[in-house]
Amino acid sequence: MPISRRAALAAPAFLVLAGGARAEGATRWQMATPYPDGNFHTRNIREFAEDIEKSTGGRLAISVHSNASLLPMPQIKRGVQTGQVQLGEVLLAAYSNEDPFFDADSLPFLAPDLPGARKLAGLQRPYIEQRFAKQGVSLLYTVGWPAAGFYTQVPITSLDVFKGSRFRTFSPMTNRFAALIQANPVLVQQAELAQAFATGIATAMVTSAQTGVDTSAWDYCKVFTPANFSMTKNAVMVSRRAMEALPKDVQEAVAAAALRAEDRGWGYARDAQEATQARLAEKGMTIGSIPPDALAALRKIGATMAEEWVAKAGPDGRKLIDSLQAG
Repeated sequence: MPISRRAALAAPAFLVLAGGARAEGATRWQMATPYPDGNFHTRNIREFAEDIEKSTGGRLAISVHSNASLLPMPQIKRGVQTGQVQLGEVLLAAYSNEDPFFDADSLPFLAPDLPGARKLAGLQRPYIEQRFAKQGVSLLYTVGWPAAGFYTQVPITSLDVFKGSRFRTFSPMTNRFAALIQANPVLVQQAELAQAFATGIATAMVTSAQTGVDTSAWDYCKVFTPANFSMTKNAVMVSRRAMEALPKDVQEAVAAAALRAEDRGWGYARDAQEATQARLAEKGMTIGSIPPDALAALRKIGATMAEEWVAKAGPDGRKLIDSLQAG
C-alpha cells in the first residue's frame, strides 16, 4: 500500500546523512517530464529529486529527463504504469479521456484564484488516488499552473473574435470549449506551439502566461488577455511497484519530499503568475482585457460545461462541485 502523506512527516531524521553522498548499491530511478528546464514545474522537480537523494543519504537517486526528451506527454503516464520509467509528471487534464475526474480543474471559472485551485486539488485528490490505484501508480503530489488567459492576434472585443479560428487544444475539455465558442479545435502539444502558430495550424489558444513565456509567445501572438479562465495542474506520479520495492524508510523519505515539493510548487505558481505576465508585456505583447458582455458569455459557457461534466462524472462529480462551492 502507498505510504500515507501524514506518515511521511514522521520520516526518521537519521535518513539525512551529511553531504548526501551516493550510497553503495544505490537505486536509480528515471523520471520523465514534458516541460523545459526554465519552467517552474521542472525547477521544482529537480529540487524534489535533490531532496530525495539528500534525505536518503544517496540510497535513491533520480535522473530527470525534461522537455519531453525521454517520453512525450501522451506516453508518460503509460511509461510509469509499465515500468519504463519510475516517476512521471503530466498535465492531469491531458488524460481526461480516461476519466472525467482528471479534467475537473479545466472547467472554466470553477476556481476563482490559485488558493481556490489548491482547494480543488485537495478535494480531487482522493478521487484521483482511487483511480490511479487501479492502474498501478500512486499520486505523489500536484502543483497548479497560473491562471489561463487567451492568446490572440487581435484584442477580444467580443466572442466573435474566436469564431472560425483554429483554436489550440490540449484536452477534451478545451476541445469542448472550442466548439462552444464556434472555433475549430486543433490538438497541439506545448513543445510544438511555436511551429503550429508559425504555420497557421493554430491561431488562438487559452493557456497560462507561463506557457507563453516557455514558448516565446511574443514570436507568434500579439495579445495576451488574462482571464482566470482555469487553473489546471500537474500530477507527479510513481510506479507503485517501484515504490513498494524500496525500504520502508526510503518510501517515507520520498513521500515527505513530495509534501515539501507540493508546498514549494504552489508557491512557485503564485510567483510565476505575475512574473510571466510581466515578461509577455516586456517582450511587446499587448495585455488585453475582456469586455463585461464577453465575460458574461464566457461564464455562461463555463456553467454549461460544468453541468455537462457532472453528467459524465456522476454522483462523485456532483459531490466534488458541491464541496468546492460550499466554501
